[in-house]
Amino acid sequence: MTEDKSPFMHFVSIRDIRQEGKVEHTLSDIILITICAVLSGHDTWKGMSDYGRKQRDFLLRFGFSGKTSPSADTIARVMGTISTKALQKAFIEWMKSCHELTDGEVVAIDGKTLRGSYNRATDQAAIHMVNAFATANGVCLGQSKVNSKTNEITEIPKLLELLDISGCLITIDAMGCQRKIAQKIINKNADYLLAVKGNQGKLDKAFDNYYRPSMLQNFDGDSYASQEKSHGRLETRCALINTDLSVLGDLAYDWPELKTMGIMVSVRQEGKHAAESDISVRYYISSKALTAKELHDATRSHWLIESMHWQLDVGLKEDACRIRVDDRAEVFARIRQMVLNLLKQEKSFKAGIQRKRMMCAMDQEYLATVLGSLS
Repeated sequence: MTEDKSPFMHFVSIRDIRQEGKVEHTLSDIILITICAVLSGHDTWKGMSDYGRKQRDFLLRFGFSGKTSPSADTIARVMGTISTKALQKAFIEWMKSCHELTDGEVVAIDGKTLRGSYNRATDQAAIHMVNAFATANGVCLGQSKVNSKTNEITEIPKLLELLDISGCLITIDAMGCQRKIAQKIINKNADYLLAVKGNQGKLDKAFDNYYRPSMLQNFDGDSYASQEKSHGRLETRCALINTDLSVLGDLAYDWPELKTMGIMVSVRQEGKHAAESDISVRYYISSKALTAKELHDATRSHWLIESMHWQLDVGLKEDACRIRVDDRAEVFARIRQMVLNLLKQEKSFKAGIQRKRMMCAMDQEYLATVLGSLS
């Protein structure tokens, strides 16, 4: 059987800190086993070791060099020695090589807690990751762990610095509505669309003073509305755009290259009567001269990142994972994200993430196809 092209060229820069003379299984072999095993439905170190033992012939096609498969303890120990920063860099470089962002593409930034990483016995807090999500193709471009002594506000600029987001529209919820984050996005030759809430009290109040419900019937600026009916619920979404920033007063000068005030009004009607409606109003600021339809579409696209979080929990059992020791939880979170990207990029088999993993377990040629998108 001819050897397939190794798909792991992006990870060769990760340094193996073990003593060379004592290494029986190379780092690349262990990363290969881990990714293939997770793709095939294994979420424990023992499962990965079992996979390596039973699927050695398949692994040889992708450059596996070991005479035997590493034990579960070896896999766990080695994964705990991998530099999380080096793996982060390799992940981002891989995504740059296989996913080219288009001009104006929406990139959503949001955080997710790995609930299973909480350890009551040692009082270890659950790990929180910030993800950058390309909404057009539904893949993660990169992620960064939030330090236990900081929060998303300090980690988002670090993640943005690593990404090639030129020409994109970066959407972030109210936590990221910070001047420094807005400036970082502008410095990266991108535009921001930031949700406004009480953490920017004066800005939030200025929106409150400007917006009136009567605008939904009589608005001088650009507006756009859509309706969607699903599961007995009718949802109407209305986007309003204001480019006259004088209503913000001096606040307009606090935000770099601010051009647009946006208002999204969502009306959800469960029954036949208006009294049963749920109305929500959200405020946004943007450095881009958005149309009402662009605001409407971008805000809807932002919430697609929640579908990625759901797939990590349901399809890859992230919240159920009990890997907690040292940096292994963070490393394994990146492996899961890598696996999810691979499965979502493979389009020939129309199925959910769980079913695709089962297909990888049953059909080695399908698994080889999925791995091919790493190249």
